[in-house]
Amino acid sequence: MSEDTPMADVTVEKEQEQEVDLEKVKLLPGSSDDGAAASFQVIDEDHTLGNALRYIIMKNPEVEFCGYSIPHPSENKLNIRIQTYGNITAVEALHQGLDNLSEMCTVVEEKFSEKIQAGNYNTVAP
Repeated sequence: MSEDTPMADVTVEKEQEQEVDLEKVKLLPGSSDDGAAASFQVIDEDHTLGNALRYIIMKNPEVEFCGYSIPHPSENKLNIRIQTYGNITAVEALHQGLDNLSEMCTVVEEKFSEKIQAGNYNTVAP
């Protein structure tokens, strides 16, 4: 955004960013009564998100276990299981993991853009 961008346009952009698909993530049956363990299903995702999200969630010291599976190769569904030590819920661990992964992607994108803008890189001719 530039300094010349009207505030109305900024508001519209932020509202568009805030749109969420309420059917994207589902809580699967079998959660623990205290919320420390739960399984989730994420629609239209695969190993790319599954492995990255599992890695980030496992970095949380409150998480005891996190694993994911793709139930069937022909279905675009990702199942993820999270178990915590009980200080936070599995839902909170998922939210924190998604936030942390998003922040990490933002940093990587910014660093990449900075390097491209600087132009100090070599290209390999075919």
